[in-house]
Amino acid sequence: MSPLPVYDVIIAGAGSIGTPTAFYLARAGLRVLVLEALPSVGQASNKHAIGGIRATHSDASKIYLCAETIRVLSTWQEVYGDDIEWRAGGYCFVAYEPAIKQTLQDLLAYQKSYGLNIDWQDAQGIQKIIPDIQPEGLLGGTFSPDDGSASPMKTCFAFYAHAVAAGADFHFNEPILSASVINGAVQSVSTARGSYACKYLINAAGSWASEISQLVGVPLPVTPEAHEAGITEPVQPMFSPMIVDIRPREGSSNFYFYQHPTGKIIFCLTPSPQILGQLSTDTSEFLPLASQRLIELMPKLRNLRVRRTWRGTYPITPDGLPILGGTEALDGYLLAAGVCGQGYMLGVGVGMLLTHLIEGRLNPFEEECLRALRLDRSYASAEKLK
Repeated sequence: MSPLPVYDVIIAGAGSIGTPTAFYLARAGLRVLVLEALPSVGQASNKHAIGGIRATHSDASKIYLCAETIRVLSTWQEVYGDDIEWRAGGYCFVAYEPAIKQTLQDLLAYQKSYGLNIDWQDAQGIQKIIPDIQPEGLLGGTFSPDDGSASPMKTCFAFYAHAVAAGADFHFNEPILSASVINGAVQSVSTARGSYACKYLINAAGSWASEISQLVGVPLPVTPEAHEAGITEPVQPMFSPMIVDIRPREGSSNFYFYQHPTGKIIFCLTPSPQILGQLSTDTSEFLPLASQRLIELMPKLRNLRVRRTWRGTYPITPDGLPILGGTEALDGYLLAAGVCGQGYMLGVGVGMLLTHLIEGRLNPFEEECLRALRLDRSYASAEKLK
């Protein structure tokens, strides 16, 4: 019987997290295999993402990890030569209610303490940044100019190409079907094509992370939640930031949109109540809700034609925060799961963190991220800027 192919690390999932993780691991000299159930990179949640990348969060770990992503992607073309459509348009969280204003202002000192370039703007300041924003009732908002956007698919493919050049193997149309665990440690995984031995198994399977975790006997509180987005016809440039309205409305808990460099308006909302399950067919309910919120925030857009809508899933956790790092139950099993629809903005930072964890050279910020986002936490906190 021939021996199994041996890898230092096997990654389940070739998306926004698995692909950059493969790049950093391969560049560190490790032998890496990525197993993906779909035909190519970025074909699950990544291709449904709208491209926003922000370090503007209320959680320290997400601030750090997303700031790392921005640091890398904002200079990617300069360093690696690939145009991933990075644009530092900023993020603007607007306030039309006193309670929202208070929440945003209360977070500022905390956000600044972690190095975020963010400030409160009064209503006039917001109107200078976004001239066509609804002025009636506007109390102001926060603006973080270093946040931005890029192409999720172009980014994922760029990491894939450089990971392959660094020596990583990618097997597509090859889902993991089973795993071998001996003496409390991952030994190998098996697919329909064969088995592969490994020292580490990284679960970066997005909305399928719980199913992968079941194969190694580690329950994972990650559930897919369906979200929809839409895109309009192109119009002349009107504004640069991603505009985020965290007011709850009937049928939605928040709404956000931005103008792509091509002129199209891309928009998304968080449904309320949650819609759980692996659902990928868009619905007739989404567009009326989203259109109402879009026009309420920017009346000038009322006559735009919507070109298409689509639906994807967020892998959510009870507290809205990711699950990262190892587990007490199983040696060699690392989690990069439950990113709650923010895998694109977290992926690069997570990939570097996991590489440093395996190499044994974590910095203090990464160590704190792993403590805060471990599997066995209480899940009692909540992200205020989901």
